[in-house]
Amino acid sequence: MSEPDSQEQIAVVLPDGSELAVDADATVEDCAYEIGPGLGSDTVAGKLDGDLVAKEQPVYDGAELEIVTDGSEEYLEVMRHSASHCLAQAVCRHYDDVDLAIGPPTDEGFYYDFDNLDIDEEELSELEREMEEIIAEDYEIEREDLSIDDARERLADEPYKLELLEEFAEETDTVSFYSQGEWEDLCAGPHVDSTGEIGAIELLEIAGAYWRGDEENTMQTRIYGTAFEDESDLEEFLERKQEAEKRDHRRIGNEMDLFSIQDVTGPGLPLYHPPGKTVLKELEDFVADLNDDAGYDYVETPHVFKTDLWHRSGHYENYADDMFIFDVGDDEFGLKPMNCPGHAAIFQDHSWSYRDLPIRYAENGKVYRKEQRGELSGLSRVWAFTIDDGHLFVSPDQIESEVEEIMDMIVEVLETFDLEYEMALATRPEKSVGSDEIWEKAESQLESVLEARDLDYEVEAGDGAFYGPKIDFAFEDAIGRDWDGPTVQLDFNMPERFDLNYVGEDNEEHRPVMIHRALYGSYERFFMMLIEHYEGRFPLWLAPEQVRVLPISDDNLGYAQQVANEFDDFRVEVDGRDSTLERKIRAAHDDRVPYQIIVGDNEEEAGNISVRDRFEDQEYDVEIDEFRGHLEVERDEQRTEPDFLQ
Repeated sequence: MSEPDSQEQIAVVLPDGSELAVDADATVEDCAYEIGPGLGSDTVAGKLDGDLVAKEQPVYDGAELEIVTDGSEEYLEVMRHSASHCLAQAVCRHYDDVDLAIGPPTDEGFYYDFDNLDIDEEELSELEREMEEIIAEDYEIEREDLSIDDARERLADEPYKLELLEEFAEETDTVSFYSQGEWEDLCAGPHVDSTGEIGAIELLEIAGAYWRGDEENTMQTRIYGTAFEDESDLEEFLERKQEAEKRDHRRIGNEMDLFSIQDVTGPGLPLYHPPGKTVLKELEDFVADLNDDAGYDYVETPHVFKTDLWHRSGHYENYADDMFIFDVGDDEFGLKPMNCPGHAAIFQDHSWSYRDLPIRYAENGKVYRKEQRGELSGLSRVWAFTIDDGHLFVSPDQIESEVEEIMDMIVEVLETFDLEYEMALATRPEKSVGSDEIWEKAESQLESVLEARDLDYEVEAGDGAFYGPKIDFAFEDAIGRDWDGPTVQLDFNMPERFDLNYVGEDNEEHRPVMIHRALYGSYERFFMMLIEHYEGRFPLWLAPEQVRVLPISDDNLGYAQQVANEFDDFRVEVDGRDSTLERKIRAAHDDRVPYQIIVGDNEEEAGNISVRDRFEDQEYDVEIDEFRGHLEVERDEQRTEPDFLQ
């Protein structure tokens, strides 16, 4: 029997699977000291069941605990959080009557939102110097826990903090404040121990942001910044950022006349100009060929459905706030946010035998999602976008072979664009539908596909969709940025909700499994990525204009047109402007045309051409048939770079 004054014990689970017994009121830091005094003194924060928390956070029985030190991957996130406080302190020193909102870390840095702040980009350098002074002062960052009532009193002049506090009051009796020097903020943490531990910082830009991301709320001023442990990492980041800005698809899209998003049409609703639609059509044709080879049947569903469909599919309860919904008479309709319920309805309209399966439907389906206006950005986030959707209805024993074929299609797409990619197996989340047996078999089948191909992949436990596990692809662009890409998802929910059946060999009705797949994801997002990946210098097969013929003088214009006619299987233009050859070459280079054909008196007399590529290499006395033959091979093999002169 325990002694009367003994403390109740609980156990936390460490990363190696072992258990650590600690007092019931122990914090993350207490646990670290139990493991060892050195680890205890190095503790910056902790992770409880995967969530980053302050080192003062109490642990609980059965919690999975990981200690965060300055050598941990999460340390940068903690330091950036402290940098956001440093920014807010600098703002409060320089500007009166500013209302503080929120200031979290991000993947690339941090930001802080302010109300009643009138500031322009030129003033950022002054704020940056103030931040550096705060860092040099090495203020201790101290945590204080207060009751809700005491916190209300302290935040009496902070309307946005009071709003947050009332939400916290629904879940807890106490909240925490962090102070550094004369400044403090309502915050859950975690933070580094002092401002002196904040490394190299840089303020990046000013933007507008709605409070809580709701466009019905006040527009606030958001200041973005970044922080790294040392100057070299910061410089590397800034160089990468500069390169990303040079590749910005919005700027290049305007320069190349690919697309526009105009006020008159509405936000997030892109208009594709002829050059942009040319690229999209090539992407569509590429996928169409893959679908044809794999035995898909194309279907088409309307842009709008009665919301009865979305209630049945379960999307209404999850997506209603993001849908465009309107009434027509007594009926409620909605623009479709997804294509899959329509495909399930098509399957439901027939009687099927096991001999008919698998059924494979494909659609380049336009969908609509009502993103917040402040989150819309070029083609990366829009209201209207097109998914290269595929939905398969299969028997359970067909899952593995169908997933293998989809994987082949996805790999062909990514390798065609010369993209490096990684894969992850996302398994059953806490909230899910379907039996344990079905999930175990489905996860095993997906794992079997990955293992059979000897592929490297990560297991993302609990990251599957509620309706089934999935294989996710992520790829890297030319400057090292990661993008979410194609996906293969198993779905046990939709067939259940739509009561989909097929008759098996036993003459009994069975439930099919639905497979969702997209080879690009959405055309808009993939197009955006390609613009930035190639910096607008598309491969020959994608380029809106593939060849431009440049006559040296007006006397050669007739021959230039004759040459262009020899390349009528390609997208070719003749630059017949009254301009110098140098200017024509520069214009073709700026327009990112893969090849230029130059014709003058010598070429016209010899009946040949000179060829110049986008690398500014040039070859003279080229036979027309030779160059046309090369272009056909380069286009048909979908090579990623012009290589006639390489």
